[in-house]
Amino acid sequence: MVTERLSPIWVDGTLRPADAPVLRADDSAYCEARGCYTAVRVRAGAPRFAERHIARLVRGARALGLPAPDPHLLRRALRELAAAFFGGEGVVRLSLSRDGAGALHVVGVPRELGDDPPAWRAVTAPFPHPGAPLAGGHKLTHRLLPALALDAARSAGADEALLFDAAGHLVEGARTNIVALGADGEICTPPTERGAVAGIALEVAGERLPALRRRDLSRRDLLAVRGVAAINAVRGARALVSLDGTDLGPESSALAAHLAAVLDHD
Repeated sequence: MVTERLSPIWVDGTLRPADAPVLRADDSAYCEARGCYTAVRVRAGAPRFAERHIARLVRGARALGLPAPDPHLLRRALRELAAAFFGGEGVVRLSLSRDGAGALHVVGVPRELGDDPPAWRAVTAPFPHPGAPLAGGHKLTHRLLPALALDAARSAGADEALLFDAAGHLVEGARTNIVALGADGEICTPPTERGAVAGIALEVAGERLPALRRRDLSRRDLLAVRGVAAINAVRGARALVSLDGTDLGPESSALAAHLAAVLDHD
């Protein structure tokens, strides 16, 4: 009998078997959805944008009232989990929460990249984006609606779901930030106040592309722009070629390639 090899997980400084018990029943992420996380791309055996991911976790812990994490411990978690990937490619999910006694817990879970097509199809999420539950764009373990939106996309044979607020403004993708190339040639993304997660890839793009502007986009606007791309720190940039079965702008692939080049180095 062939036994499938499970990658180890990382719990509070120790590598453990993937099927080992991890959390207490009174863990805050489980009981209160009080937790934060980040998803880190591992490329050639090294975690990409590691310091940015660590800073995100420190900010998230502060906003949630969790004990302050030790950045050195977080670096070690990323380094040790990155080394566990066969072939040096994958993703690490690093999360923070606290137990009922108030102690911080750091859990790292590696996974393979999975399917990674260069162009994605999207659908509109079947419910409105409610706005951020906490100001600051933190990546929270409380992510039921994005998860359900992504389920809807996959059921429709699509790769991403776009979430609009009740007024029809684009907020974000279920797992990405959205960037558009307007008819006027301006590269834009929704305003921060709409409530999207402050993605690492969007942070980097904003620093390296001074021309990137914040402006509202409706579904009608997306159908009229020259190109649309989805970006995050795991996938980089992917062209969005259709929305609800309608083709998006002809320059989506060129926009995604441009953003991918911007995100290519740490």
